[in-house]
Formats: sequence, C-alpha cells, structure tokens
Amino acid sequence: MLSNFFKTAWRNITRQKSYTLINIIGLGSGIAVCLLIFVLIQFHSSFDSFHTKKDRIYRLLTEYHHADTKDVFYGSGISAPIPQGLRIDMPSVQEIAPVFNNFDDQIQVLNAAGQTDKKFKETSGIFATTPAFFKIFDFPLVAGTTASLKYPNTAIISQETAEKYFGNWQNAMGKTMKWNNTDLVKITGILAPIPKNSDFQLKVVMSVGTGYTAKYMQSKDWNSTSTNFGCYVLLPPNVTGAYLTSRLRALVKKNHTDGITDSEVAQPLKDVHFDTQSGNYSGKSISPQMIRMLWLIASFILIIACVNFINLATAQAVNRAKEVGIRKVLGGNRGQLQIQFLTETLVIVLASVIVSLGISAIAIPFIGRVLELPLTAGLLLQFKVAAFLIAATICVTLIAGFYPSIVLSGFNPINALKSKLAVKTAKGISLRRGLVVFQFIIAQGLIICTLIIVKQMHYFSSTSMGFAKDAIVNVPFPQDSASVSKLTYLRQKVGGLKGVEKMSISSDLPASENTNWGMFNFDHALKQTDFYSIFKLVDNQYLDTYQIKLVAGRDLMASDTLKEFLINEALVQKLGLHHPEDALNKEIKLGEHAKGIVVGVIKNFHNRSFKNETAPMLMTTMKPKWGYHLTNIKLSANSIATTLPALEKIWGEVYPDYTFEYHFVDEQMAQFYKQENQLASIYTWFAAVAILLSCLGLYGLASFMAVQRIKEVGIRKVLGASVSGIVFLFSKEFVMLIVIGFVIASPITWYLMQKWLQDYTYRINIRWDIFVLSGGMAVFIALATVSFQLIKAALANPVKSLRSE
Repeated sequence: MLSNFFKTAWRNITRQKSYTLINIIGLGSGIAVCLLIFVLIQFHSSFDSFHTKKDRIYRLLTEYHHADTKDVFYGSGISAPIPQGLRIDMPSVQEIAPVFNNFDDQIQVLNAAGQTDKKFKETSGIFATTPAFFKIFDFPLVAGTTASLKYPNTAIISQETAEKYFGNWQNAMGKTMKWNNTDLVKITGILAPIPKNSDFQLKVVMSVGTGYTAKYMQSKDWNSTSTNFGCYVLLPPNVTGAYLTSRLRALVKKNHTDGITDSEVAQPLKDVHFDTQSGNYSGKSISPQMIRMLWLIASFILIIACVNFINLATAQAVNRAKEVGIRKVLGGNRGQLQIQFLTETLVIVLASVIVSLGISAIAIPFIGRVLELPLTAGLLLQFKVAAFLIAATICVTLIAGFYPSIVLSGFNPINALKSKLAVKTAKGISLRRGLVVFQFIIAQGLIICTLIIVKQMHYFSSTSMGFAKDAIVNVPFPQDSASVSKLTYLRQKVGGLKGVEKMSISSDLPASENTNWGMFNFDHALKQTDFYSIFKLVDNQYLDTYQIKLVAGRDLMASDTLKEFLINEALVQKLGLHHPEDALNKEIKLGEHAKGIVVGVIKNFHNRSFKNETAPMLMTTMKPKWGYHLTNIKLSANSIATTLPALEKIWGEVYPDYTFEYHFVDEQMAQFYKQENQLASIYTWFAAVAILLSCLGLYGLASFMAVQRIKEVGIRKVLGASVSGIVFLFSKEFVMLIVIGFVIASPITWYLMQKWLQDYTYRINIRWDIFVLSGGMAVFIALATVSFQLIKAALANPVKSLRSE
C-alpha cells in the first residue's frame, strides 16, 4: 500500500515538471537558508565548548559606572593588581591566569650567530600569561611543558607557527627568537593545533615575566585599566560566579581610592563569545540578539517557502479536480487521498532537501569569506545537521502539505468532475491572497531593514570623524632603545621624501577601541577624577598631521618628557568648566610624580567608533620608548603608489631587522563597522531570497487566477475588452495585496529598526524615502513576476475558453 502511494506520487510529480521544478526550487532555497543559518549559529555556539572545565571558567570584567548618566558598561581590561589581590583575598580559587593580549608584534627568528634570519609581523595571536592558563584551558602540547612559563623570557608556540618560523615544529624546540626587537625569548613548548572554534587563536604564548609585561604586573595602581590586560579564573566545583563577583566587588572597593564606584564582575566562559560590548580575543563575537534575529529570518523564509507550496498546490486544484472526483467515485476515501497528497509533498520536500544541501555546500565557503569565519562544506556532515534536516523534512511536509491535502481531498465528486471549485474562508477572503500578503510583509520587512542598515553603514563611512584620515598611513616602529634613538634620522629621511607632506609619532590613532584609560588629579585637587579618560601619547606634529583644531591655547612643544597636556572639549565639560580657556594653565597630575599643565584645548573629534560618544581625553608627550610605536605619515594623494615603495626602502635601511607594514587610517576606521557591513551583505542575500520566494507565491496566485477566471477573460474579450485593459484589471488586485503587505510591514519594521539604531550613539533618522523605495521595488518586482501569466491569459483565444458553454 505504501509503495503504491510513492509510485502514484512519482507519476503525478513527473507529469507536472514545471510545477514540480518551481516547488523544488522554492522549498530548496528556503531550506538552504535555514540550513546555512543553523550551521552558522551552531558554529558560533561551539566556541570554547571543548574545554572540560568550561562550566567553572570565568573571565574578569571591569564594570564602569558613568557618573553623569548612571549608565553601566563593561570592558575586558582590568587593573594590574587584581590577579594577585584576588589570590590573597580568595585562596579557594583554583587557578588565576593573567593574560596580556598584544597586537602588531614583530617576531624575529635568529640564526646560530644570534642574527636575524627571518622576520614576521603578527597582527594578533601573541599572548603573555602564566602556567595556570593551561591548567584552566585544554590546549595540549605536542612537545615541551607549560611549566616553563614560570621563568622569564620563555615561550610556547603553536605547531602551525613553529612550521612557519622554522620549517617544522621539531626544529623549533630550544630555539631563540626576538620579540619586538627587544626581548630574546626561548621556545620551550609546542602547542597542538588550536581548534578553529576557539576565541584563543594562540600563536605565541610568552611568560608574563617577559619584557614590559613583567613591569606592568608590578604596578599597584588599582584605578587604571588597560584593554590589553585581562584575567581568567577557575573556580572550585562548589563556588558560583555570583559569589566570585561579590568578593571582587569587596576587593576592589577596599583598594580603590577617591570613592571610585567602578568594580569587577565575573563572566562565565559560555558568555564570552556572545559579548559584543567587551569583545574577545578572536574578534568574532556575535550578540544573542543577532542570533535571535537570524533564527527569526530563517523561520520566516521557511514559512514563505511553505506558503508558496500551498499556493501552487491549490492553484493546481483545477488540474487535479477530475482525478479527485474519479478516485472518490471509484471508492477512494478522504483519508487515502490525504495520505496520497502528503506523500507527493514528502517526495518534493526530499528532493528539495537534496537541492538545499547542494546550495548550502556552494554557499558556505562564500559566507565564510564574507564573515571571515572558517566555514567549510564539511560542517554539513555533522550529526546535528542530519537531525536538523530530518526535523525540517517532517515539519515542512506537514506545514506545506497539510492544507492542500485537506482542500484537494475534500472536493465534492460532482463539483470536482465539473471543475466547480471554491477555496475560501468563512468570510469570503481567499486564503491564498492572505498568504501572499503575509509573504510580502516579511519580504518588504527584510528589504526595509537591509536599506536602513546599508544607509547607517554609509553614514559611518561618509560622516566626518573630526580629523583628517585620507591618504594617511600608519607604520609601526620598534621600541627598543637602539631603534628609538634612530627616530630623528627616520624623520629626516621620511620628511625629505617626495610625496610626504607631514609626519608624526604617537601611541595610537586618533580613534581607537584599544586605548589606555585612567584617572588624574586636576588643579591640585586631593582626589582623582571620578571618571575615566583616554590617554594618548603624541608629538607636536600630531594635530597638524590629522588637522585637529585647537579651540583654546596652543599646541604641545617638542619634548621627550611629560610636562604639557592637551585636553578635549569633552574633558572640559566633564570637569565642570564653562569655557575652554578656564582649563588653561591648570595642573594635571598622573600618579605620584608625573604632572604637567594644560596648554591647549582641542575641538572634539570622534576618538572611538560612532557606536560610542566622544570620550574625555588627554594628550601629552613622553620619552619615545615609553609608549610611542606608530608613525603617522600624510602622503600626497597623487603620489601614493610611488611613495609607499620609497617608504619601505627607508624602513629597510633604518630598521633592517624589522618588517615594514603600513595601514591606511581610513581603512582602519572602517574596521570599526566590519561586522555590521558583513551582516548587511548577508541580510541583502536573505532579502533577495525572500523576494524570490514571494514572487513564486505571486506566480502561484496568478496561475490560479488565470485558470479560475479564464471564462471571465473570454467573455470580456468577446464584449470588446482590450488586452491591456484586462491586464490592468487583474494587476490592480496584485498591487492591492502588495500595498496591504507594505502598510502592515512598515510600522513593524520602523519600530524594530528604531530599537536596533539605539545601539549607536550617532545614527541616522529613518526617513520616508526608504519606505517609498522599498514599496516601489516590491510593486515593480511583483508586476514583473505576474505579467507573463496575466498577458498569457489576456491573449488566450476566447473561443477555446468558452467552448464548453
């Protein structure tokens, strides 16, 4: 009996090839989108889930309290004394691992004579920590021991990194390399390959007793934090994260001075990858809100695909009417007919699943490149994917096949044999029309969302940040004493180069997410400020290079000591001063001994991304080896192509052991919104799929109308109606459905996108033109979709359509 259902289903499906192909394409595309989103979410959810003690691992975060607005935000940077203070205050903690995360590090591989043999630039993956880190996390070694990190100037490197530096990892053991041209580091261990689904993409892990990290660990300053310095702890089985947070709060409160209300909190490891505010070491975080949005999109697109199937299946009712009537006359009951139609649906869904696998296998690498994730077609071979596809097959078969099976099996044999069909709700409104409206609510909602996201991204890229960023390149330089002593010579060489307009040295860019924050005493105050400010080290050419404007006072004088400060307007306001001039000649004291006077106030510029408000900021000079590491070079726009090779030649001459690497400032600013741009690209594709599926639904409705109203068309033509008049008459109905969908989708989408924009301090206003563009696109696409069927119906010979009358 069951085999007979499948045989009959196969015959019916192959007999209607175009109908079957459209259904398979529609369902296959919908299932493929769901599958891709499922794989993407599963990949993100798997990050660092392989650690055996993951439920007891916590990251320490600093909880910052905004003094004015009472807002609270979190950062991954902590103050230097916290790990040791926690170890003393809470001895029950099993392991505490301070972690330094470095950026743009230079690694030099030395030969037997101690000379540079190879040089590498690592933008990420360089860490400094203690042996406790490897007791907390499961990163096994293939050689050596993690205990060696107890000793200064030792390092463990990954197998992949060892092969890159030394040809094979066996040659790496015991070798010496130089870090940032300053510290010699001995390799004492080789890490096994790091899983791709880990936020710790370790390349080189050094002892915290190496270089500047050793000095930082000795700091007793509880008030300052660094985004580069974090900490992970392993709790005993019977201790909760809430208890750890309470102890941290008490510890910090006891040691903070001047009534500072900022504190520390414990964050479970499972939440780290999904924390877009504090971030993580991989930079691949995704918010829980984004995951919910992706699930919602997947559900909507699958529903649209099922609606298409329903529309197309019921549109075929006329073609199947006589078949149903004959089956019932010959003794077939309604239950058997329902099983028959569900079997046909199952066969189509199974074919669609196969198509979806093919689409997904092709699309996964593309999505991986867009999102910069290691996504491969191999992820489709997981057991969870198979379970998802089985569940999807069952759900889609029931959702898509249930209603058509009820409708088609319920035809009265007499009416079915006469092709007199009516599929309407109790109120006389066609269900098919309602489903098409539902489809276009979703499709237009996605279009509007995509347009708003794209417009917000354009706002980020086109709005001035308050400083010049075009044709400026940053080139790092080594920070060892010998290299720093060559800075004057470097300035002369670069300054004399044709195509170079200006040059400055600094600690970082005008806008950066990796900054140093701290507090200070202002105007001989006994207490430090109750808010944090950004500190930047600059020289007296910095303002000129970036065209940053002064609103009061003067620029810094050339100096290699801390004796003068520039502050921004935001800091003037935070200090409660009414005019920028009120801050001039006031003393600022950092720590116990470092102090200077305010000589100038600069106009506010965006010193972070547009997601955040402009932060209070101080700029000062200091000895180059204490924090400067960037050159800022303004190039002539029409000679960039020839100037960059000349710069590389100068770098090779001045710093022969140092890798030359440059970055354009405008490209670095664009990195602030990389994830948003990536998601905008994905949303665009999802919106395109939603429109495609919605058009298939319209095609199904147009097909149904063309069959149902064929005699009406014939009568109208006999009575003198033109082809254009008939097409216009029928088109009005489709336009009305789209307008109804647009009217419903617009306020819902406006509300949701308003909430999304609240995450950005600087954002666009949602204007009416976005909605007009979306509605116009929907109408145009819809009319282009149905025009073929409508014109075909209008051109039909009325003699044939009226022959039976």
